[in-house]
This record gives sequence, structure tokens and C-alpha cells, in this order.
Amino acid sequence: MAKPDLTSPLISSQPSDPPHVILTVHESNSAHHRQQQSPNGIHHGNQNHHFYNETRCSSNLRNPFEFLGSGRLEVPPPTTVDPFRNHTHAIDGVYEVIKIVVCLPIAAVRLVLFGLCLAVGYIATKLALQGWKDKENPMPRWRCRLMWITRISARCILFSFGYQWIRRKGKPAPRETAPIVVSNHVSYIDPIFYFYELFPTIVASESHDALPFVGTIVRAMQVIYVNRFYPPSRKQAVNEIKRKAACDRFPRVLLFPEGTTSSGKALLSFQLGAFIPGYPVQPVIVRYPHVHFDQSWGDISLAKLMFRMFTQFHNFMEVEYLPVVLPLENQKENVSRFSERTGHAIATALNVVQTSYSFGDVLLRMEASSSNQDKPASYMVEMARVESLFHISSMEALEFLHRFLSMNPDSSGCVVYHNFLKALRLRDCTLSKEVFGFINLEKNGSITFKQFLYASGHVRKQPLFRQACELAFAECDVGRNECISAKELGDSLQLAIPNLNEHEIHELFKLFDVDGDESVSRDEFNTCLRKNPLLIALFSASLLAGNSWRTGDDLLEEIV
Repeated sequence: MAKPDLTSPLISSQPSDPPHVILTVHESNSAHHRQQQSPNGIHHGNQNHHFYNETRCSSNLRNPFEFLGSGRLEVPPPTTVDPFRNHTHAIDGVYEVIKIVVCLPIAAVRLVLFGLCLAVGYIATKLALQGWKDKENPMPRWRCRLMWITRISARCILFSFGYQWIRRKGKPAPRETAPIVVSNHVSYIDPIFYFYELFPTIVASESHDALPFVGTIVRAMQVIYVNRFYPPSRKQAVNEIKRKAACDRFPRVLLFPEGTTSSGKALLSFQLGAFIPGYPVQPVIVRYPHVHFDQSWGDISLAKLMFRMFTQFHNFMEVEYLPVVLPLENQKENVSRFSERTGHAIATALNVVQTSYSFGDVLLRMEASSSNQDKPASYMVEMARVESLFHISSMEALEFLHRFLSMNPDSSGCVVYHNFLKALRLRDCTLSKEVFGFINLEKNGSITFKQFLYASGHVRKQPLFRQACELAFAECDVGRNECISAKELGDSLQLAIPNLNEHEIHELFKLFDVDGDESVSRDEFNTCLRKNPLLIALFSASLLAGNSWRTGDDLLEEIV
């Protein structure tokens, strides 16, 4: 055997090795591609299979939104973290079944203790609030002393849930040092503990006020109510946080910046309300160590979670007070950076990853679950990132989800080509293939909700999108009477999709005609395109054919 040297291959090629196959792919422009289509742009047969046999081998489909100045769509890959999953949703194992059976008599006693403590706390709170009208000023001292009965009742409630002892690490900073406390949020147990331990002023959803018993108790904490879907309410809440944090006579302010509960295995995106006032913040973390029973309030019902807590010998809880995070005084620090530093401190102490998931993802997951989707978690999109990139609110994301669900996704949460066309009232043509191909980055013949949402947000975000909507309406409004008829819409669409029949035009017209009065106003037209931004591609041909539109690059240059 010859002695190998540095230039010799480690594995020599054998005579039986097959020859290398070299493929030369020639780039073709969109004009040439269009010449290969049939004259009317219609393909028959198995639409999805035929189209994606084609596109998996070539990438010659043009970008149908290039006239807006759009580049290639980029969608982050799906994350493997599910921050809302309860890992012991089902009762598994003989030991757990036996333990639940043994603890059933104990659970009955605990349930009685829970009800008794709740009643005592409720009565004490009603007495403390009796005759108190001035809710703008701090609660008088004698009323706060009376609230100690409710605080002790809260500790007994924790005992009834199996928290006989709670491990603490560190100490709360003095109120004058850190008037604001922030914590991760894992269970409904968190606020009960903080009520007993700190008796803070909390920031809570307006819906909490209507809860029986609980609503009365949170009012005694001089709660700051907020409607998370109403911007003026959020602004008012921030002003209240600042006002109460600035006054030493108020209790410290407690916020759960994640805005909802999670599994504790990841940190959700932070809301900025705790950091806008610019006061020092003390982060606190809660952990629920477990082996057989995950105590997090994720994708599990409250009744089932309470039952499982009642039927455990002991539930473990750990609370750790972290060092105070101070706003940087020697340099200008924006609110987002302050929030990031605090979030990093909490994530590091918990040894978990920070994500862009938020309460919006909970809404998407719940909506997918209520629509009987097999994998509701696959419809989460990390809403905090989506909102930051595209300014799409949670309510708008829900509307996009409704549109996507109307496309009849399969068990894996994916939509195929022909279902996509059916929901958007499109026919199989070159333009439809280009729009679908723009979204389907993997070229595998199906799209996910995340891809659909990102594509819609990407198109709507383009600087020329609003101008394109206005000019498209003007191109369709031939009669200049500030409304579009079905015939005018059809004439405009014929340039993009030749040979549209009357039924197809009527179906598209119904999509725009929201009030069903057989005419489309400017507002209806713009609203439809905001809700279905991908449809702006239907008007690209009429815009580019007229004198009112120049290339996206030229207009962008002019705007800059």
C-alpha cells in the first residue's frame, strides 16, 4: 500500500463510481416565461401538482409585487418552543393515578378550606372598602390594616392548593428604592402570592373587575385597569403607573409584563408599561419545580388545573427577588432597551430563552382550537415580532387567521394551491401562480399561516401600497362617480387575468362590495385591500398600462 501524502485523497475513486452529472440551469426572464404559457394563461388538470412540479425545478416566476418596490419575502423559520404548553396535560402513570385517588378525601377538605378562606377574605375586603369613595388617593392606614385579614386568607388559600411552604431567595427592595416590581407569569397562583407578600397595586385587565369575589379584592389593591386592545386605555394606564409609583404613600406597583401566563419554560415578549415611567424596577421570578404535575396555566382548563393542585401531596413554589435594574442615567436609554435589560435578567435567572410570543399568540391559538384545528399551536406566529415589523395588531391578525381558515387547511395547518385560490376568489392563471409562489418559499405546494400573514404584512407595509390602492380605484372608476360597478371592476381585472367570465367577476366583486349595494365605494375598496393585500396584484397590469404609475424603484427614489 502506498504511503499517503497531504495531496492524496483519503478515499480513491473506484472504476465502478458513476460519472458526475452536471446540470446547467439557464436563467430566463419573466417575459420568456409568459410566452411559454397558453394564450389565455389558463392551465387545466391537477392544478397544485402541475404547478409545483414546475416550480420545484425552476425559479422563473416573477415577483407579482415588484411594482410596489417589493423584494423577496423573508419568513423566519418556526420555533420549536411552545411557551403555552402544559407538559402534564394528561394524567399519566400508575403513581399519579394512585396519588389522586388517595388525595381525593384531602382534596375535599382543601376545597372547603378554600371556600371558607375566600369568604372570609371577601367579607374583610367589603368592610375595608365600605364607605370609601376617594379611589384616587391611597387607601387610609386603618383600612390597610383591615386588609391584613384578607392577606392572611390569601396565604391560607395557597395552603389549600398544596403550597404548605414556599421557598424564598433574596428580599424585596425598599419601596423608595424600587417602586415598580415586575415578574414572570406562570399561574394564577402568582398574584395570590404577591397579594399576601407585598399587597401591591397591580395592573390588570378590565375584565377582572367583573369576576365574582376576585373583582372586589383587586379593587382594594387600587388596581390600575387597562384595555389592552384600546390605545387610549393603555396610555392612561401608563400615566397611572407613573403617578402611583412617584407617590410613596401608594403601595409599590406590580406588573406582569408578559401580559399572560406561560409554561415558565420560555419568556414571552414584554409590554413596555412598566418601563415607560423610567423608575428603578425590581425583577422577581417564580418557579414551580415538579416531576409529575406541571402547575403552569397553559393549554389546560382552570377547573382541571385546580383539581390537579388539590390532589397533590405538596406543590413546590420558589420565589427569587433579583437585584434592582436601574435606568441608565449617564446616557439616554430608550424604553425598549430598558425592557430588554430587565427581560435578560429574568431569562438568565430562569435559564430560559426569550421569545417574541405574546398574548396575541394566545388569541390565535384559542381561535384555531375553537375551529377544531388539529395543531392549534402551529398557528402561533410570535405576534410581538409581527406587530413590530408590520404594525399588525392582534385583532387584525385574527382577521387574517379567519381568512386563512376559510382556505381549509389540512391537519398540519397547511393550505394547498387550489384552496388558496378558492378563498380569494381567484382562477388558476399565471398571476395566481406568481402570488402563491411568492408566499410559498419552500416551493412544496402548500403554505402555512405564518407565511400567509408575513406575506400580507410585507405587501401592506410597502411604501407604495396605499398609493397603489388609490390609483387602482381611480383606474376602475371610469365613470368618475366615486363608486365602481361590477363591469368596471371586471374590465380592469381583464388586463391581469384574461378571459374572466361573469361568475368569476361577480365573486370578486362580492369580496369588495361589503354592504351588498351593487357598487364599491372608495372606502370599501381600500378596506378590502387592507384586509386582503395580496389582491393588489390584480391591479398591477392596469396600473402599469396607464400613465399614472411608474416603476416602484422610480417612485421610491422620488419619495426619498
